[in-house]
Amino acid sequence: MGEKIVYQSLTTWDKLSVVLYRMGIVIFSSTIIYTGIYAILHWKDVPWTALYSITDTKSFNLILYTIYFSVGLSVFTIHLYVKRFRKFIKLLYTISLICLILLIIISRGLNLADTLVTKPATGLLLLPVAGCISFITMKEAFCFRLIEGYLITICLPFFILVFSTRLFSPYITGAFLLVIGLLIAFFTVRKVFMPIAYDIGDKTAYEV
Repeated sequence: MGEKIVYQSLTTWDKLSVVLYRMGIVIFSSTIIYTGIYAILHWKDVPWTALYSITDTKSFNLILYTIYFSVGLSVFTIHLYVKRFRKFIKLLYTISLICLILLIIISRGLNLADTLVTKPATGLLLLPVAGCISFITMKEAFCFRLIEGYLITICLPFFILVFSTRLFSPYITGAFLLVIGLLIAFFTVRKVFMPIAYDIGDKTAYEV
């Protein structure tokens, strides 16, 4: 997959699935960019112990649930020739939902951001959903030479580890996320304007 050739005429579902797939990318990309910008603007000279008091956790709760929804949208509409890859990304997303449920249980409710800020290790439960995003960006990097996709694939899971271990200050951690956000913005702009047929490729080559 990845050849810039129109092999067959596209069905309505072909077109709709690609639009939904790219819509998911746009949404989770936007939330990552927003979070990075928020961190840069609000977390300067703030220690981790004071982060809760100056962070709008209600907005971050909405962001978290939006990320899970948008990633799921892309996972279930992604076009991959190889069946085991399709099964893998769906399995990884299922694991991410299990981790989300665990996070809800630990939080004793739907207020996940409070828990992530006050209990750093719970951030590791975000690794599977970050892995789904990384899989998507790696797939696009491989298929269409969107080299920034490989950087996102490496950096995003590493960010989760940095956030969960409090390795750096909140400001530096936020700056790291903003760098990822800028990469993913560049990636998204290059991806969403590709002809829809490029994502479908040769339908006769799909493993059933």
